[in-house]
Amino acid sequence: MDKTENEVPFFVPWITEEDRKAVLEVLSSRWLTGGPKAKEFEKLFTTYTGAKYSVSVSSCTAALHLAMRALNIGPKEEVIVPVLTFAATANAPLFVGANPVFTDIDEKNFNISPKQIEERITKKTKAVIVVHYGGQPCDMKEIMEIAEDHNIEVVEDCAHALGALYQGKNVGTFGAVGCFSFYPTKIITTIEGGMATTHDKNFADRLQLLREHGMTKTAYARENNASWYYDVVDLGYNYRMNEVQAALGISQLKRIDEINEKRKEAARYYTQKLNGIEGIVVPNEEEDRTHLYHLYAIRVLREKFGIDRNELFKRLSAKGIAPSVHFTPLHLLTFYKEAGYGKQSFPVAERISKEIMSLPLFPTISRAQIDFVAKEIAENCKSKKLGK
Repeated sequence: MDKTENEVPFFVPWITEEDRKAVLEVLSSRWLTGGPKAKEFEKLFTTYTGAKYSVSVSSCTAALHLAMRALNIGPKEEVIVPVLTFAATANAPLFVGANPVFTDIDEKNFNISPKQIEERITKKTKAVIVVHYGGQPCDMKEIMEIAEDHNIEVVEDCAHALGALYQGKNVGTFGAVGCFSFYPTKIITTIEGGMATTHDKNFADRLQLLREHGMTKTAYARENNASWYYDVVDLGYNYRMNEVQAALGISQLKRIDEINEKRKEAARYYTQKLNGIEGIVVPNEEEDRTHLYHLYAIRVLREKFGIDRNELFKRLSAKGIAPSVHFTPLHLLTFYKEAGYGKQSFPVAERISKEIMSLPLFPTISRAQIDFVAKEIAENCKSKKLGK
């Protein structure tokens, strides 16, 4: 086994020669931000997802923030969010003065529990943000029915799930707004960057306005219309995606099916190798949706395996393997505890968070690397049993 198979990073971005050429081409052009490449990326993204409109932004966090503004959510109103997620999901309502209402998760797939959503709806509830954890869609049929019954909006945090299908339909096209991430570890990357999708033209127009300082005309539009004039009609932000990012996104999106298939293939091989190890619970796949495995999150059951997640994490790290943990429930983190959320209890998320560990997975991971990870996990199991 060579050195690269003995050192397994958590993630390696897959950047091809075509990606590099696309970036260099933009660097030779006059427009480096706010130009035609961002518009081209938006058009291709709309075609791929089936959304009616796509608005490129600087990050998924920006998309979530703009979604709150587009939905006119404000102070003292409530937005339901899963407690097992990244901070950005809960911060979006806080950015507009609203209150994130934390919700427990489904034990099988770590997604938000529809039952818990319904139990937490009050007269102040304006929206729910669902997170398609690890690349597997939430139960959108039930969630959309609950939202319709209670007249609340649904925002989809699709940071993990570009290309994932629920009953044959792309995530990001169910709720009022879908929010995608192109961070280096995500399905495709623009280094930093994101996209907001919607079927509502009014939402799309507002997202575009707020993305660029609340200006009525961008620099690109002013030049093409031979007009210098613009007005500022709302409190906006500098949330643009630049042309270098957009060019990389276009190049990556062209091979997204290959990227996702490589992820799924790696995940299938992981499952084959880990299935026979006592005390290791491999990810669950629901029948009516695709799992893209942005995360391959196993559970380590101490009683059966012999050691807990934290100890296994240390031992794998000592062998040159770089796992991760997604996530610590938000109400247990310092900021949210000090903001008053720490007194709440979410038993499923709290238990699961002590057991989960995300294994290295990226499109170019080799079977030899997966063999190495699986072997080291098996070596630490009290039964020393490895899958086939």
